[in-house]
Amino acid sequence: MENTPTHTHEENAVISTQAAAHELTPREIVTELDRFIIGQEAAKRAIAVAVRNRVRRQRLPESLRHEVVPKNVMMSGPTGVGKTEIARRLAKLIDAPFTKVEATRYTEVGYYGRDVESMVRDLVEDGIRIVKRRQRQTIEEMAVAAAEEKLLDLLMPSTYPNSTEGSDPSFLNPMFDTAEATTSTASTSHTTESEEAAARRLRSREKMRAILRTGALDGKKVQISVEKKASMPAMMVGSVGMDGLEENLEKMFGKMMPSHRVQREVTVAEARKILIDQEVESMLDPDKVNAEAVELSENLGIIFIDEIDKIADSGKTQGADVSRQGVQRDLLPIVEGSTVQTKYGSVKTEHILFIAAGAFHKVTPADLMPELQGRFPIRVELSELSEDDLYRILTEPSASLLKQYVGMFATEQVELVFEESAIRLMAAHAWERNRVQQNIGARRLVTILERVLEEANFSAPEMGSGRIVVNEAYVRQRLEAVLADDDVSRFIL
Repeated sequence: MENTPTHTHEENAVISTQAAAHELTPREIVTELDRFIIGQEAAKRAIAVAVRNRVRRQRLPESLRHEVVPKNVMMSGPTGVGKTEIARRLAKLIDAPFTKVEATRYTEVGYYGRDVESMVRDLVEDGIRIVKRRQRQTIEEMAVAAAEEKLLDLLMPSTYPNSTEGSDPSFLNPMFDTAEATTSTASTSHTTESEEAAARRLRSREKMRAILRTGALDGKKVQISVEKKASMPAMMVGSVGMDGLEENLEKMFGKMMPSHRVQREVTVAEARKILIDQEVESMLDPDKVNAEAVELSENLGIIFIDEIDKIADSGKTQGADVSRQGVQRDLLPIVEGSTVQTKYGSVKTEHILFIAAGAFHKVTPADLMPELQGRFPIRVELSELSEDDLYRILTEPSASLLKQYVGMFATEQVELVFEESAIRLMAAHAWERNRVQQNIGARRLVTILERVLEEANFSAPEMGSGRIVVNEAYVRQRLEAVLADDDVSRFIL
């Protein structure tokens, strides 16, 4: 009993997150990243361990758990080598609050731009999305059943029980017995309906339900009531430095101009989706969703800060550098651990994992504030891509560039085939251009491929069906004119 950690309400949401995320091991995380990203093993391993440490921390006794802080990671390396792609794939891999932000979006308070606390608000928004999705899975069956009943009310005549609107079901002849659907006009509104009439209505409703489930009515138009929320005046949205104030304004305008319901004409298929969403929202407890999302964000949230080198101090003390230093000062307490106010509640940031990345062409990580450097103890340098790396990028990932082009041409009934020699040559040209010009990494491959397939892309719809074979001669022919002129090559490739 002494070795079994007790979990308070604060950890309940975290435990459910671990289960949903399958508690991937570092090796499993790296294996998944390998499917999309070539090389950069050190970066993958560092990210995998940092993510796994989130799970390990939750298994600690409570007395020790709160003392363990995340080991934030900083990745540096040339553009186009996989820094942002690692973040993008990581976001899809983990089932925890995640947000990717650009450091260049933020400026020192008082300057043009967003304040750094908005990244925490973005993280909580993702947490809300995750919690709603999970809770929806538990109540969706009930929501679908309730939505179906409302659809039946819309489709059945207004004289039927629980019906407030609808249309004559005679369009269903001969599948639907309209004789059963007619209520005797001889009966007065105060007369109790007979059991036989009630049974007829029930049989008619069940017939309608069976037809509805086949999809035969999906194209029929119905009138549904939807909620239209009041919105803030456009001039107030997105104002400089008003991220926090905007939330308060939303609440204020929500009370001043409450939402109202409007009638919309939609198909049965569209109405089904809208009604299910309405039922799900009505079944969710907003306070519970908000509290769980905040807890998830605090304990398992990950914020990826891209282009962090753009806020590094280049040694000057005037102009834009003043704002860069201010952003670092504003960012420091967020990374160190502080409390940020959001419309869903207060969020503590001391256990949020921060991953930063930058090319650091003109500056180095040492040009950041020493205090900020110290908050990113794990440093990983991504290497430049070799010619062999570029070849592997073209061929190995599960959604490689070549597979994407083959799939796109297939939509035009055109078979696109790349020979080995052509792939090698394109990788060689990409590497050479990166060597003699600015190194833009794997992005150079997109430029080369677009140039090689320019004519084929244009003519493919007119081919009807056919086969295009990209061989070494084909590549040389398409690139010869560009590579012959160095100035043209610099502009086009």
